[in-house]
This record gives sequence, C-alpha cells and structure tokens, in this order.
Amino acid sequence: MPEQTFILNGERVTVDIEDNVRLLWVLRDVLGVTGPKYGCGINVCKACTSHINGKAFNPCSVKVSDIKDTDEVTTIEGLADTTPGDDLHPMQEAWLDRDVAQCGYCQPGQIMAAVALVKKVAAEGRSINDNDLDGIRNICRCGTYSRIREAIKDGASRM
Repeated sequence: MPEQTFILNGERVTVDIEDNVRLLWVLRDVLGVTGPKYGCGINVCKACTSHINGKAFNPCSVKVSDIKDTDEVTTIEGLADTTPGDDLHPMQEAWLDRDVAQCGYCQPGQIMAAVALVKKVAAEGRSINDNDLDGIRNICRCGTYSRIREAIKDGASRM
C-alpha cells in the first residue's frame, strides 16, 4: 500500500493507505481525529471543514494523494495551538460565551470556517461584515445561525 505523509495539527504523520481514499476517512478512521464530522461526503454541508495551509477546505472532497508532504492540515483539535497562550482559540471562546451549540455536530466545521474567513478578511485590511458572514455555507441543522453570526463577530474582535 502507498504511504501518504503530511503535517496534521503540527505533527508529521504517515499512513499506509490507497491514494483514492478521501482525507476525511484518513483523519477519522485511521488517525482517530474525529473533530471533522461526516455529513454529506460531497462538499455540501461543510461539517468536516478544516484548514490546509491556513485556508478552509473540506477533507471529504479531497483524496489523500492530493495532500503534499509539506501540507499542514489543521482540524478543530489543533486550532488552539495556532494561537499563543490559552487552552482555546479565541473563536472557540466566543462560541462558548455566545452559547452557540445545541447538538454541536456542525460546530467544529463552523468554527474552522469562521477562523479562515476572519483571517482572510483581516489580510484584506478590513473588518468582517454581514456580506462576509453570508458567504459561510456550513449547514447547521439546529438553526443557530444568529448565534453563530454573533460568535464570529465576537471571535473576530478577539483574534
């Protein structure tokens, strides 16, 4: 079986797995990283949203062979390690303070999408606005969208 190597949450990992296996299954079933959730498997619901080299992506739609050995994959489990100090990332803290989660299934993907969006907007030299928030397409079956939007704005102010 071919070996696939990449950086996961700051640590280099190597797995023996077929090239065509989706990265989400490698993360969850092989490496035991269960933060990215399986929702649809076709890049629609965004429950598995993670970061690759700091940008949001959906591992359900990426073959493990498409990941380079220098690529840095960050899941919700490694998000706090991307900021100095606290046990949680500022966006995770905002999520708790705004009491966003109901069932919680989509929350890791929501948070990862939010962090990537805030970083993108900050790199453009501006603050996040409602039009930016409208671009987040993560599905929340509980419908906590108003609290999600509040938490993103709060988290952005903390980042």
